[in-house]
Amino acid sequence: MDFESANPSVVKSIKQRDLLNTWLRLYCREQKLPRPEEYLPARLADELPDLVYYTVDAAVLPPRLTIQSDGTRMSNAYGHTGKGKFLDEYLGARLVPVVMPVYYKCIERALPVYTISNIDDLYGRIVAYERLLLPFSDGEGVSHMIASLKTISEDGGFEIRNLMRGNDALPTPKLRTVIDRDLFHRAPGRIPSGDLIEFG
Repeated sequence: MDFESANPSVVKSIKQRDLLNTWLRLYCREQKLPRPEEYLPARLADELPDLVYYTVDAAVLPPRLTIQSDGTRMSNAYGHTGKGKFLDEYLGARLVPVVMPVYYKCIERALPVYTISNIDDLYGRIVAYERLLLPFSDGEGVSHMIASLKTISEDGGFEIRNLMRGNDALPTPKLRTVIDRDLFHRAPGRIPSGDLIEFG
């Protein structure tokens, strides 16, 4: 599945939209990737269970991502903690071809990437797995990344334990996007500078 071009409105979750807006505010100041230490969204503590922090070594091909922290949602979905491990080794051979291209695209484009995949839980209920990847830089290229992972089921309740490893079926990609359009943060009541009208 190819990656579509999208604007920030593609993100469904209000909380993920807030995370993206904080990233956009930093990005738009100088049109370059923010530094990881600058990123301090409101109510960050509430989101930590759904966040995973990575460092990125882009000097090797393919790039290597090291898990620096993993929220409880990721640990539950994959069955165990991954802190300190390479992401590709943590995922395992079955999931690498499905998951890693999303991270590589974020590094390649140095822009946010948003995806939705469907996966069945242990009881056969369909769960939508919404992933937002935000890139950061400490100088040259992408050096850090934050992933926000949300799960939702139209059936209501679902079992997150071993969600990613609990059955034989792989996640089915439903949407893959690079957020590369309308990359400005619209402050309330302000007109984006590109829309200013001159009167002569």
